[in-house]
Amino acid sequence: MFYIDSRHSRFRVFFFFFLFGTLTLNAQDSGFPDTAVSATTAIPVPPQNPVIPFIDLTVRNPESGKEVAFSLQLLLLITVLSLAPSIIILTTSFLRISIVLDFIKRALSLQQVPPTQVLMGISLFLTIFIMWSTFTDIYQNSVKPLSDGEISVEQAFRSAETPLRMFMYRQMGGRPENIRLFMAMRGLEKPNTLADVPTYILIPAFILNELTVAFKIGILLYIPFIVIDMVVASALMSMGMIMLPPVMISMPFKLVLFVLIDGWGLLTDQLIKSFM
Repeated sequence: MFYIDSRHSRFRVFFFFFLFGTLTLNAQDSGFPDTAVSATTAIPVPPQNPVIPFIDLTVRNPESGKEVAFSLQLLLLITVLSLAPSIIILTTSFLRISIVLDFIKRALSLQQVPPTQVLMGISLFLTIFIMWSTFTDIYQNSVKPLSDGEISVEQAFRSAETPLRMFMYRQMGGRPENIRLFMAMRGLEKPNTLADVPTYILIPAFILNELTVAFKIGILLYIPFIVIDMVVASALMSMGMIMLPPVMISMPFKLVLFVLIDGWGLLTDQLIKSFM
């Protein structure tokens, strides 16, 4: 019985050492235990550089007259695009609207409200609203046929010029005094129809007409607010409050009057009707 127990004990000890040795060899082969974080000694490969397209601009001598003409047309197109904001401002309703909005801001004795950027944004969207039919004609008769390859660049320019010329001429309201002025300064004969008026004569005549109309509207806007300023100034002087600026007292009354009569709505309505 003792022999059997001793044998079993030796068998247990032998099995323990065998199991321990097997685990040790496995640990040495793996290098890290199962719970360790895996790592590598390889050098990481840097990411590839982003692909940037290569743009090549070749400058060479023209080989024919067509290439010379194309280069001049390209330079002319770039010049027109750089002057496009000024052209849009001076040949559309933007000029009159922006001046009138600035007048109403000054008549209300407002300094920072509304900001100039807001007034310019209002003028831009009102211009788009008023000029929408003209822009539609330009797109349908000039831009779209040119993109479809149906007409040339020169024909597209003439087609885009016609609706804009008609708009500028209609805004003069049958008062061609400015056209006659510029025609006389250039030494040109008296025009019989609109076709006889060059575009470089029509544009400055239209600008002077818009400035005149905008100033007339500004005068009408100033009259009621000047009356309020005079009444407030007289009241302050009668009370002996000479050192108090009248603008501080009159501006709230101006704002109340402007809001009660729905000033922005009336102003926008009359501005749009002045172009119709």
